[in-house]
Amino acid sequence: MTTVTHPATPLVAILRGLNPAEAVDVAKVLHTAGFRALEVPLNRPGALEAIAAIVALELPDTLVGGGTMLTVDHVDAVFAAGGRLLVSPNCVPAVIRRAAELGMYCAPGVATPSEAFAALDAGAHALKIFPAESVGHGGIKALKSVLPAGTPVWPVGGVSPETMADWVKAGATGFGIGGALYTPGVTLEQLKERAEAFVSTWRALAV
Repeated sequence: MTTVTHPATPLVAILRGLNPAEAVDVAKVLHTAGFRALEVPLNRPGALEAIAAIVALELPDTLVGGGTMLTVDHVDAVFAAGGRLLVSPNCVPAVIRRAAELGMYCAPGVATPSEAFAALDAGAHALKIFPAESVGHGGIKALKSVLPAGTPVWPVGGVSPETMADWVKAGATGFGIGGALYTPGVTLEQLKERAEAFVSTWRALAV
């Protein structure tokens, strides 16, 4: 089984609505900009095809997988497409456990201490804090005070380059980034500019 490794740059590109025909170009732009985790949510048509197209690129040091993975069947489908990253909006231990058994990197969604510890017990490698706006900076600080030291904590929802510093001060160790990075119809040049802004801000904060 492949050893699970934490993404070198813990910024997850959430590519909701990605057209499989555009997947290769989008992935190349994001990888060049510095993204090393690409997530295609399953709740839009063509997600599995887009995942397979990106996986076929064999981008160095890059985790590729699915988002909005709600069931064990979703895990199996993404794994069959070559995906090795699980991201979900919620905490379902059976789903996390199945992905972990397959050697996938697991970043399920949590919003409470109970969900956080249930996710870790099931094999989660990182915790997606969702919806981050509801949990808030204070909520993340409180979670970090009780989580095992070194647990990756990634806010998702409403994150922008301008807000990243405050989240990092609250304890964030990475981010999931959706509409502020990618939306269907965005040009590759726009995507490049947005991706570079996130990566450069992250690198400045992570020093």
